[in-house]
Amino acid sequence: MTVEVIPFFHVGSNTFSYLAADPASGDAAVIDPVLEYDPHSGAADEAPAQALVDAVRQRGWQVQWLLETHAHADHVSAARWLKRQWPQARVGIGAGIVQVQRTFAGPLGLPQGFRSDGTQFDHLFVDGERFAVGGVQARVIAVPGHTPDSIAYLIGDALFPGDSIFMPDGGTARCDFPGGDAAQLYRSIRRLYELADATRMFVCHDYGPGGREVACQTSIGEQKRGNIHVRADTSEQDFVRQRTARDATLAPPRLMQPAVRANIQGGALPD
Repeated sequence: MTVEVIPFFHVGSNTFSYLAADPASGDAAVIDPVLEYDPHSGAADEAPAQALVDAVRQRGWQVQWLLETHAHADHVSAARWLKRQWPQARVGIGAGIVQVQRTFAGPLGLPQGFRSDGTQFDHLFVDGERFAVGGVQARVIAVPGHTPDSIAYLIGDALFPGDSIFMPDGGTARCDFPGGDAAQLYRSIRRLYELADATRMFVCHDYGPGGREVACQTSIGEQKRGNIHVRADTSEQDFVRQRTARDATLAPPRLMQPAVRANIQGGALPD
């Protein structure tokens, strides 16, 4: 079943957030919402999230889900702020968030009473779990490798893979964060490649390789034919070698500490 998808681009983190809605019922989900955050002043700006609110209001939709593909390291989630706008909406993330919380709670200096059990979220999704956005059926696909909690959402005919895979000329996500694993990411992407070639894919980040305009939509077939890191015929060994070499050249994300600190708490702003 076709779901209506509206993208929103955040320039500061090159992040795409999405509204995915069932046009018949008006029920909708938000995927990977962003809050503008300045780590130097600690100031937050809700403008990127307000754009989602305005779009929903204009269309008369009802948001039922605030969906995170994982605890992002490059932007602060707007899920908690949006929950105040839409109290009925449930904040969901992969059950692997518990492992991520346990990994980062100590290094990030979270309070002794911090609970590493995922209770900061309304729902923890497991692999294969099914839910609905209005009359559109949705399924969760675990895609660990970039992070242990990474999941993809297949909502109708639209796939939201998070950071696991980018546009074909952008390749795939890094795997050098704690809990990351390049071989695991390869196997996760191979699972996505089992979907129909016509499946629409909406990526979470795009950096405009080669100077092209940023883009967010591709397909499973296009990825299998042209992804620069993992095509249909790419071996696991070749992928791991290429991904590991690439990761060794990457600097940490600018907002990594405040973003992870906020996002493993469901979007709680840093102190």
